[in-house]
Amino acid sequence: MGNYPFLLRPSGKDYLWGGNRLNSEFVKNIDMFPLAETWECSTHPDGPCYAVGGKFDGMELAFILELHPEYLGSHPVSQGGLPILVKLIDARENLSVQVHPTDAYAREHENGQLGKTEMWYVLDAGRDTELVYGVSRSVTRKELEKAIQQGTVEKYLQKVPVRKGDVFFIDAGTIHALGAGALVAEIQESSNLTYRLYDYNRTGKDGNRRPLHIERAMEAASLDESTSPRQPLRVLRYRQGAASELLCRCRHFEVNRLLVNTERRQTVAFQADSLSFRVLLCVSGCGTLRFAGEALDVYKGDCIFVPADSARIRLHGQMEFLDIRG
Repeated sequence: MGNYPFLLRPSGKDYLWGGNRLNSEFVKNIDMFPLAETWECSTHPDGPCYAVGGKFDGMELAFILELHPEYLGSHPVSQGGLPILVKLIDARENLSVQVHPTDAYAREHENGQLGKTEMWYVLDAGRDTELVYGVSRSVTRKELEKAIQQGTVEKYLQKVPVRKGDVFFIDAGTIHALGAGALVAEIQESSNLTYRLYDYNRTGKDGNRRPLHIERAMEAASLDESTSPRQPLRVLRYRQGAASELLCRCRHFEVNRLLVNTERRQTVAFQADSLSFRVLLCVSGCGTLRFAGEALDVYKGDCIFVPADSARIRLHGQMEFLDIRG
């Protein structure tokens, strides 16, 4: 049998800052409230995803890739397993101010795990939505620790307005926080390492304040003044029935935005090469993927894994995808 794409079913997370848009607008049908995150393409044990339909129906993606490591492709970044994790995030309230470690720090202090560099693509945002991106001026560890104790840490944080369609690259070590009203797709390394610096003194379901990780956060964080993030130069490249643009390329992943808008009899060809798998996250619209005599209907919020060296795919409909590869 050939290497054919398949639909994924995510795991959900009910973090206290989440809302309900992933159920109401993306029809995730996950019995959680709040539904803060869905882990759309993940082999991480904290949030696995599963194949839907076809010969792998109900299997964990991690198990499928153990059976078929060739699905990941020949690129060195994928030789240790799926290198990325793809999420949808609904921030009804502010996320905690946090930092993720680098790969080097995580290897040394977190039993060889990966660090976490990530990218956000903003699907929607409120009129006043902001995010924290680094520090507004250089600060010493002693100064920042004192501010955390006194609840004045926000005076050191650089806050940036967020608009629909924005792209933010969050390198490991950058202090950051997603603000209330943001709905984003996140592409990151396959890691769940988060060190909280500040959490607005909120309490969890047990009535206790959520733990902070100040010592490790301070060791992992960059405390130098951060430059204000600039939106990348985005150039749409057109072909019949489709257009695409590069959103982000780093050593961990590449993300392109793919717009499909076909006429009745028109289709757009798509295929993963032998170098890398592809992940298609549909962020708006609907349509059909056709391959090897089969058809897969796709709707807003669906996530499709496309194995390396896949069968040729024809896309038809009006859809916007994030096209992700390792």
